[in-house]
Amino acid sequence: QVQLVESGGGLVQPGGSLTLSCKASGFVFSNYAFSWVRQAPGKGLEWVSRMTSGGFTTYKNSVEGRFTISRDDAKKTLSLQMNHLKPEDTGVYYCAKGRTSMSTWITSDPRGQGTRVTVSS
Repeated sequence: QVQLVESGGGLVQPGGSLTLSCKASGFVFSNYAFSWVRQAPGKGLEWVSRMTSGGFTTYKNSVEGRFTISRDDAKKTLSLQMNHLKPEDTGVYYCAKGRTSMSTWITSDPRGQGTRVTVSS
């Protein structure tokens, strides 16, 4: 079955960096697009970034230039490098498997249990 396991979250000061990872299993990783989504305390899920199977990337405006999504198909791993973090980046981050090689994220896409990122001084 589809399994996605996120890791790498933690507490970081504003301006700091974190790298999140998502290890996938149970399907052919290279065939699908993936997204990172997050949920801030008390708010709904919001899309952060997406990468197609061919490597095309898109980002939420507020993270463009600070976050970098990447994938390693051989290791079945999706990553999110986050630099210059801001308090508004705080939340639980999830990786989500797309329905196709290029699909955009929808709320019903499978995702992992999440990893918590807290940006605070």
